[in-house]
Amino acid sequence: MPERMVNPARLSKRSSKSCPDFLGLSARHKWHGLLCYRVNKKFLIFFIFVLLSCLLGSEAFSFEKSDKQLNKEATQTTTHIKGDGTMDNAKWLSEDEGKYLLGVARKTIKNRLSKAEEPQIDPKDLPEKFQERLGTFVTVTIDGNLRGCIGHIIPRETLIEGIRENALNAAFRDPRFPPLTQEEFDKIELEISILTPPQELTYTDAEDLLDKLRPGIDGVIIKKGFNEATFLPQVWEQLPDKREFLTHLCLKAGLSAYSWETEKLQVSIYQVQAFEEEKSK
Repeated sequence: MPERMVNPARLSKRSSKSCPDFLGLSARHKWHGLLCYRVNKKFLIFFIFVLLSCLLGSEAFSFEKSDKQLNKEATQTTTHIKGDGTMDNAKWLSEDEGKYLLGVARKTIKNRLSKAEEPQIDPKDLPEKFQERLGTFVTVTIDGNLRGCIGHIIPRETLIEGIRENALNAAFRDPRFPPLTQEEFDKIELEISILTPPQELTYTDAEDLLDKLRPGIDGVIIKKGFNEATFLPQVWEQLPDKREFLTHLCLKAGLSAYSWETEKLQVSIYQVQAFEEEKSK
């Protein structure tokens, strides 16, 4: 079959719609090639831009999803601020921040029980408050009964690392209880406490000490020599009487029950902000 002939006049007519008339036929073909190259280059740049946007968006979504998952782990929360305003209000955590930390505590315990690797989170992706050094306590209960409670009065690490460490301490290293089991995990409820720096309380005698303590507000630390113990402000709910409170605190420190009356103890107080889980019934 003979090769189909193309009328140069028709080709010239079509080409004139997209290239200057003063160019010759050969130059017009080159101009078309250059135009296609430029269009393809622009399309390629646009495609790369869209791809990068999708990748960055997926990373943000991934962290947001992780954040939501941690919040879900914590179920519902109740916030308690135990204090008298001596702590800078800007340092109090929000409800969402407390819920996030509860999720971190629960997830940390769950990962240890399942022997899963602890996920690494870039500190830059976390609120600055989580990088501050504050004392922390984690309390584990089952059906309202204590199952473990350990913390650091004087901070040894950042706030979020303190929550992780003390979640493990309370669940597995409290000497008063055996390590938490997998069967118990779904029954536990968690409470986290963030402490203000302790302030020494000066007093003259036992009666002066009783007068200066504030039930429901002050966490109390007593110390004599190597003997030391603390009760969080939440303990006032179980021991509202000041004398009974101090008696049990002395026993916890390994001192005689009435050392607070008969001996001069070093006493410090602090306040806390507490967040606790409330499981729907």
